[in-house]
Amino acid sequence: MKADQILLNALDHMQARAATYDKPKGERSIPATVAMFNAATGLDLTAEQGWLFMICLKTVRSQQGEFKADSYEDGAAYFALMGEEAEAAAVARILKNGE
Repeated sequence: MKADQILLNALDHMQARAATYDKPKGERSIPATVAMFNAATGLDLTAEQGWLFMICLKTVRSQQGEFKADSYEDGAAYFALMGEEAEAAAVARILKNGE
């Protein structure tokens, strides 16, 4: 499997989840998941850090057992979603600081 196919498969998974979870921007459960985790633990993770956690999970899974394309496809999608959150946070900081 070539790198571009992994990325295309990741995009297909993201689009399928958008249809499954019926949200215009796609499935974006990490902010709510992180909020629940923070409430339960008293920590203060960000949505970006939530995606990083999921990337770590897929990285560990990629090293266990036989090859499973899903680990790499989901990892690519999670990294893209992490980037989306990072940009949104950067824009919010700029707007807040009036830069």
